[in-house]
Amino acid sequence: MPALNVEFTDRELEDLRQIAKERGTSMKALVREAAAADIARHRALQEGAEAFRSFFTAHAEEFAAAFPDDERRASGEAA
Repeated sequence: MPALNVEFTDRELEDLRQIAKERGTSMKALVREAAAADIARHRALQEGAEAFRSFFTAHAEEFAAAFPDDERRASGEAA
């Protein structure tokens, strides 16, 4: 499996040691779990943004009718 060397300040490293100890896990597992959680969060945000774009595109006319002032601003006209 590929690996990655990550540098931490002395304070960060001590904090990681303490957290890993409190959780009864290794520092390696702690850092990997944190990275995996951030990756999952990033993917979820991307998927949510794509779902919003798709929904907005599918309902663009309804949004334009419901928010005509925003529609004029979006097309460069003064509000």
